[in-house]
Amino acid sequence: MMTKAIGITTITCVAACLLAAGASNTSQPTISWNQKAAAAYLDGREGWWMNWSTAARDRKTFCISCHTVLPYALSRPTLHSTLGEQSTSLNEQKLIDNVTTRVRLWKEVEPWYSDENVGVHKTRESRGTESILNALVLSSHDAETGTLSADAKLAFANMWALQQQTGDEKGSWYWYQFDNQPWEAYDSAYYGTALAAIAVGTAPQNYRSIPEIQTNLKILREYLRGKASKQSPLNRAMLLWVSAKLPGTLEPEDKQSIIKEILSVQREDGGWSLTSLVGPWKRHDGTPLETMSDGYATGLSVYALEEAGITRKNLQMNEGLSWLANNQDKTEGRWLAYSLNKKRDLSSNTGPFMNDAATAYAVLALTQAK
Repeated sequence: MMTKAIGITTITCVAACLLAAGASNTSQPTISWNQKAAAAYLDGREGWWMNWSTAARDRKTFCISCHTVLPYALSRPTLHSTLGEQSTSLNEQKLIDNVTTRVRLWKEVEPWYSDENVGVHKTRESRGTESILNALVLSSHDAETGTLSADAKLAFANMWALQQQTGDEKGSWYWYQFDNQPWEAYDSAYYGTALAAIAVGTAPQNYRSIPEIQTNLKILREYLRGKASKQSPLNRAMLLWVSAKLPGTLEPEDKQSIIKEILSVQREDGGWSLTSLVGPWKRHDGTPLETMSDGYATGLSVYALEEAGITRKNLQMNEGLSWLANNQDKTEGRWLAYSLNKKRDLSSNTGPFMNDAATAYAVLALTQAK
């Protein structure tokens, strides 16, 4: 299907179109979706992951995946209020305990993947990746209470110690390279660095303003800005999210340019397709990429736009939210998405990995809707 064109030729007009009445939709019916089923799906998948032997690591811990565990940590707390939950769910607490253990034993625990067992550079990639994910999981959890814990502070200290200080990648971190999109490919270090920025901006008690990290933040922002023009729309959506958490990361005109870019690839049905967001890519097994709208691309796109201040008054945003509401499997609670790397059997335990991410980001987008 043809993608939508915005039909705006200048950034000034884009801003006016997106934020003023000209792009508004005055009729905004209630968005109906099954929050309880979504929570049950997320809890079930997280429970399976925590007990999956392949995810197990030393000290009775498990690794944090970008498709299942991290999205769970970011999205599950947003359902507490709706479901009448007074505290974190059992699986959320197990995740926090797992991360806390590894943060406290950082110098003793083994990397998730090592040079010896997997291949060259995997130890440093694992350490860099884990340091960011640990900080993001704990800072997001602490944002619920408004107090940055000692464990989160330690996680940030571990993270900053691994930030690259010289060279072309100055300001970034070593990140997984397994030739898998969208989180472990040649351009995924940018994604990881964006997550580091989001962790800092999410941390309570104005952590981002403490003097000790200002030099680190300076080179982090410089890296994200300097590499932005060469990134895929998916990574630029992440940068839009960063700009909401770390004010000053993007100039206003650059922010509007990314908003325009994301809206320009929205599909006629109101959703987004991950294939159109990652740039040139081919599956390892030679099967054709899926091109229909999916829950991950739509959830992330809508959520990033929401973080940038775009509301349901914008017609395209309303259509994106409607697509999410209409495409949840109300019984299973999940949204569908598709692997970029090979054709997967969705009936297997590993087949639904992209559905896990899709469901989490759909939840984030729908609970943030205004």
